Amino acid sequence: MSLDFDSARLPNPHLGEQHHAWRDQLRRFIDAEIMPHADAWDEAGELPMSLWPKAAEVGLLGLGYPEAYGGITEGTDVWFSAIAAEEMARIGAGGVNASLMIHSIGLPPVIHWGSEAMKQAVASPVLAGHKHIALGITEPGAGSDVANLATTAVRDGDHYIVNGSKTYITGGMRANWVSTAVRTGGEGAGGVSMLLIPTDAEGFSRTALARKQGWWASDTATLYFDNVRVPADQLIGQENQGFRVIMTNFNGERMGMSASMEAQARVCLEEAVAWATERRTFGKRLADHQVIRHKIAQMKQKINATQAYLRLCYESIAAGQPNPGDIAMLKVQASETLEFCAREAMQILGGIGYMRGNRVERIYREVRVNAIGGGSEEIMRDLAARQYGL
Repeated sequence: MSLDFDSARLPNPHLGEQHHAWRDQLRRFIDAEIMPHADAWDEAGELPMSLWPKAAEVGLLGLGYPEAYGGITEGTDVWFSAIAAEEMARIGAGGVNASLMIHSIGLPPVIHWGSEAMKQAVASPVLAGHKHIALGITEPGAGSDVANLATTAVRDGDHYIVNGSKTYITGGMRANWVSTAVRTGGEGAGGVSMLLIPTDAEGFSRTALARKQGWWASDTATLYFDNVRVPADQLIGQENQGFRVIMTNFNGERMGMSASMEAQARVCLEEAVAWATERRTFGKRLADHQVIRHKIAQMKQKINATQAYLRLCYESIAAGQPNPGDIAMLKVQASETLEFCAREAMQILGGIGYMRGNRVERIYREVRVNAIGGGSEEIMRDLAARQYGL
């Protein structure tokens, strides 16, 4: 049996025919509409606007969102989302996934905490692929430290007046709305609220952050708020309760990133195995050298462990008992596995892996953004320690 992306996936008793059909449907779409263009889009630094409606039509954008707004929940479970993350990771260009699926962190605050009018106005066009939404939390001064964010929203009659900035905002240049963390109260997490801010508001501006190590195909931006007037009914949840909104968003983001990282590690494994069995050095296949076989075995070992951990966390979510500490440590496990597999695959491929235009080279450049985004490895370990009562 050849060791590849699919054969390296451990058996999962939770997957049935409907899950396999979903994977097949997604793979056909990705192979036809994304794979042939991924490298060109990465080099161009953007995705075509036509991709979003196509992704909506296949069910990718609406997965997990209420049918009332054009989503798909009936007959689905957490494993559908895990499969989607896997299949998108198979592309080997993380910027494609980050940009196309950024609504997966921008929209949930609206769905779970927004008013019905807000959901109707925003969710439907976003899930149809006609409009775009991003999440605005990270700041130039505080990073992703929510308790110390400095962007303010001061109540003025029926409006909030917003001043400040956000940076490293994925999807920020394309977004029509930004679910934005703002300070409406005193210091600390207790003074934070979430506002839905339209990007056509007077006083809003943005600049592109195009010179990135990885995720080239993803549009990334710094956002500026200069006395931006936002109607008070655009408050997401309750005033000064924004920290709760943000925290409920993180588990889903970290699970999606972990599933994606594990799958990217399998891409690295697949590419390394294919090259090792094809390439001949010193009169024999690369795979016939013991040191190469051991590299591949170690990659599979770490992938197996990460898959088992990932499954455990998805099972806890399905049972309604997610453990934020365990999910935080899963993200660390996944990013460390990805880093190891990307490095070893690059070593096995040698010179060809260093040339642009292949999946391992792209993934290798994207290791750090995965280890930092959604909560850095250091923050995740500290979060877990606190969850464990230390």
